[in-house]
Amino acid sequence: MAVKTITIDLEAYGLLAAGKRPGESFSKVIKRRLQPVRTARALLDDLGRLTLAEDTLDHVEDLLRARADHPAASPVLDLGE
Repeated sequence: MAVKTITIDLEAYGLLAAGKRPGESFSKVIKRRLQPVRTARALLDDLGRLTLAEDTLDHVEDLLRARADHPAASPVLDLGE
């Protein structure tokens, strides 16, 4: 893994160290704190740029119909793995 050395002042170091969880690296603290928040609003904003294949949409509709027929049961999703 490639690494970079950065210089931060003591105040910034103190804030970073204070946000560190046990066993967590400073890199993980930075990623956790600076990673964009994933919200439903962001998903809705992105939906306009997504394109789904017709068979995928058909499969989603089938799953929704199955859920409507049996609301207490959750269908098993085939993620193609």
